[in-house]
Amino acid sequence: MNSPPVSPRPAYRRLSVEERHGQLIATAQRLFATHLPEDVSLDDVARAAGVSRPLVYRYFPGGKQQLYEAALGSAARDLELCFVVPEEGPLSERLARALDRYLAFVDSHGEGFTALLKGGSVVETSRTSAIVDGVRRAAAGQVLIHMRVTAPGPDLHMTLRTWITAVEAASLIWLDEDKQRAAEDLRDWLVDHFVALLMVTAGRDEETARVLRAAARIEPGGGRVEALVGRTLAALSPPEEQD
Repeated sequence: MNSPPVSPRPAYRRLSVEERHGQLIATAQRLFATHLPEDVSLDDVARAAGVSRPLVYRYFPGGKQQLYEAALGSAARDLELCFVVPEEGPLSERLARALDRYLAFVDSHGEGFTALLKGGSVVETSRTSAIVDGVRRAAAGQVLIHMRVTAPGPDLHMTLRTWITAVEAASLIWLDEDKQRAAEDLRDWLVDHFVALLMVTAGRDEETARVLRAAARIEPGGGRVEALVGRTLAALSPPEEQD
């Protein structure tokens, strides 16, 4: 009686130090993206990567904390790049493109993104908090580049940081409510939110007014900003004027 054929095992390829290091970080990122950090162990990472626990320790002698910070730092760099878009077209369209990338990142990282921004994890430290704050500063810096501002005054700086906070909060609510609205709708609302914040601050701060005027000059007729103004004026009109 013949034995059933045995499928050959795939050839084993030894990874270089850099490749193994990257593999472990990528594996940890996938686990942290779908589980709370405190629920992920080094054994989980080793098992998912197909390696031994001692091998993980060889690359990350600081244990889970060091691996978490490495995974967080790598994810933070990816998140920062979401706001790096070509410096072409009106400001509103640049922001829309950046938000498309940002929300795609949020969508793919789920629970890990929530744990990252809400904090409270047992592995949270001053270093991890600094990494998260660095993402916020990098995002604000990229928006300033598109606004052609190098050293914003206090009012414009406050407006921008307030908007970055609103983007984070809206993203968390979006995830918490099972993404009931389409990502495109959330993106458009966040762009409108930024323009509205600029309008409010421009009424109090000349620097912001100059930035807003410069941005408005290259906005196309019938584009996002004109549509926002039209909807706002319509909402503020007395009911009899809307008939």
